[in-house]
Amino acid sequence: MTRRTTGQWSWVMSAHSTDPNRQQAPTSTYRLQLRPGFGLAEATALLEQLRRLGVGAVYLSPLLAATPGSDHGYDVVDATRVSEALGGERARADLVARAHALGMRVVVDIVPNHMSVARPDANPWWWDVLRHGRDSVYARCFDLDHGSGPILVPVLADDGDDGRAALSELTLTDGDLVHFDQRFPVAPGTYTPGDDPADVHERQHYRLVSWRRGDSELNYRRFFDVDHLAAVRVEDPGVFDATHAEILRWGVDGLRVDHVDGLSDPGGYLRRLAERFPGWIVVEKILAPGESLPASWPVAGTTGYDALRTVCGVFVDPDAEPVLTALAREHGVPTDTGAVDHQARSHAANELLRAEVRRIVATLPDAEGSEEAVTELLASFDVYRSYLPEAEPAWARAVRAAAERRPDLQPVLKTLDRTVRDNPHGETARRVQQTSGMVVAMGTENTAFYRATRFVALNEVGGEPARFGVDTAAFHEANLRREAAEPLTMTALSTHDTKRSEDVRARLAVLSEIPAEFADAVRRWGARVPLPEPALDLLGWQTLLGAWPLSDERLVEYLLKAAREARLGTSWTAPDTDFEDRVRSWPERLRADADLYAEVGAMAESLREPGWSNALGQKAVQLLGPGVPDVYQGTELWDLSLVDPDNRRPVDHETRAALLGRLEEGWRPPVDGTGAAKLHLVRTCLRAREEFRPTGYLPLAAQGPSAAHALAFARAVRGSREPALAVVATRLPVTLADAGGWADTVLPLPSGPGEWTDLLTGRTLAPERVDGLTTARLPEVLDHYPVAVLVRRGAVGSLTD
Repeated sequence: MTRRTTGQWSWVMSAHSTDPNRQQAPTSTYRLQLRPGFGLAEATALLEQLRRLGVGAVYLSPLLAATPGSDHGYDVVDATRVSEALGGERARADLVARAHALGMRVVVDIVPNHMSVARPDANPWWWDVLRHGRDSVYARCFDLDHGSGPILVPVLADDGDDGRAALSELTLTDGDLVHFDQRFPVAPGTYTPGDDPADVHERQHYRLVSWRRGDSELNYRRFFDVDHLAAVRVEDPGVFDATHAEILRWGVDGLRVDHVDGLSDPGGYLRRLAERFPGWIVVEKILAPGESLPASWPVAGTTGYDALRTVCGVFVDPDAEPVLTALAREHGVPTDTGAVDHQARSHAANELLRAEVRRIVATLPDAEGSEEAVTELLASFDVYRSYLPEAEPAWARAVRAAAERRPDLQPVLKTLDRTVRDNPHGETARRVQQTSGMVVAMGTENTAFYRATRFVALNEVGGEPARFGVDTAAFHEANLRREAAEPLTMTALSTHDTKRSEDVRARLAVLSEIPAEFADAVRRWGARVPLPEPALDLLGWQTLLGAWPLSDERLVEYLLKAAREARLGTSWTAPDTDFEDRVRSWPERLRADADLYAEVGAMAESLREPGWSNALGQKAVQLLGPGVPDVYQGTELWDLSLVDPDNRRPVDHETRAALLGRLEEGWRPPVDGTGAAKLHLVRTCLRAREEFRPTGYLPLAAQGPSAAHALAFARAVRGSREPALAVVATRLPVTLADAGGWADTVLPLPSGPGEWTDLLTGRTLAPERVDGLTTARLPEVLDHYPVAVLVRRGAVGSLTD
């Protein structure tokens, strides 16, 4: 790494900047969610449009055969073939060939942690395991608890009788046991025509039991608390080969590894993968603030939630924290996020993942309080997973925090700590580490984020709600670290897993500039048309403003999911009909109060333009900052999606193609509701990445009365070592306007020959020399768009010609 200081600037050039391996990484990616109806053939037909947009690689959701009807592909049932529902092998080969012919790369999402067993007859390996039990040749593929009796299959309805009545509904059809639409195998020699189905069931290597027993008694590892996603033992070389042979023959250029924290030995898995796959590899890994990937992992980086946290955070005004905290407390919403996190994680470990906790306890010496100690430890991690022995400090912090919170458990915690430290690769250590990430994700992301709803722009995957925004110094420092350590990591603003889209977050960030106005409005509105629980009520108003306008159907579906995830008035396993009916009626009650509805609409409209400014700003700094930026499907225009399944709705690619054609004719659109300005920005930035291959990172600091509202940096191009590409974005646009705009604010630019041109407007700037610095006046640079992409004409070529 090269780092030098020039005046006020600190210039970092990664040691990887001229590394030939950099050529393995795409310049950018565009994520497509494949599903029946939009499969590989449709994706292939879209490739030329994506290439015209400037996309470097098409990035596909999982391709392997999945549960019939799957709309996401993370429920793989057969690792040996491409999904026929997506078009099959021929369509896959056609896509790869077409992408490569267009000069594009192909990145594919893979799911090594688990397979779907929801339909046993669709998964040949699981079918064989159920048929032959632990003697099956495929038993080694799944993480079964050996020696614990028949495999429990928690699928039966439970009317308080542990599902016994449901067994009477079993039938025998064509030699299989059938329960409604599910078929289960019969072991050889256990069935004679005329036998009672319930008696035949008792002779099998599995037991159909109440769905309620999964969370506490399941005897195979799973993904989170999803009983039908059975964990796969890819740490076994034979299982690795069986699950990856098909993927490795595809000829793709990059892989995204799903849920790496669930694996028994993530580092070992990734080393084996890298030995067999020479391309670009990124991992779905949520990094806590200040955390880094283990240095031994042979990967380019993460899927970008760490970048999302800083990029979105820098557009939030930290001065709003006292007002919004007071509103939350007045509303009855907790603001101690640490306490909310711990409570939710404890519930996840003690209730939803109790089977996993008991699996850990079974590896320990018998001791009173072991289950409580494991639960407390799992709830006490400040990272998703400690990678022992490398990340020993994270483990030590968790043990210390658990002991401080529960002094009565210190003896058993010491035993647990000693067991893990003595054998950091042993079963106890492995089980704790595989489970801790699930506890954190289920407790924090899936529960606490819906309980502590003070300001939900911060309640994002990888987010840090306790820290109200990110200042520009911290933003630049994060980018400097990324360029120095992981310049080829992915960066993202929206994904299929984010809680809300980047443009919703951009609008919500505007509320941090008008906290008193927002707080007063919520007090009035909540008193007149409340939702039935305080945290949900505060979330509801923010959601309305951030995603306005949205249909009643979308709003209700979102709020019901949020309420069930929070588990405060209803839940997935114990839905409260009266509570949920009040949620369903909320949109109608809103409209019935015409004055209130008009007020909500007026405030939502007031957020649009500054929200557009934030959206363009965060997109510009993501697309041209360090890392490999991903564009989630459809987000090249304004996208006001909420959490899945809302963010997996079909994308109108025809409208995007029409607007793209106009841009190619030279149109420079206004910033308006069409979103064409965002498309223009995305196209310009992606083409600039492709053309200039930016490297290095130099923070730029504006000077003048509104300097705090400018976010800017410069980068080198085409392997040079001098900055010649600059990005300028507006932050906190409402308070900027209130202060009278940019006035005499200027931006010092890197010195060098050649004029600076804005790629978005085509205008050549006329910088001035002030105190030996080349400066550009921000009222001129940002008079058309709230962002600018500047290049020095003497250092670059075609895009400025």
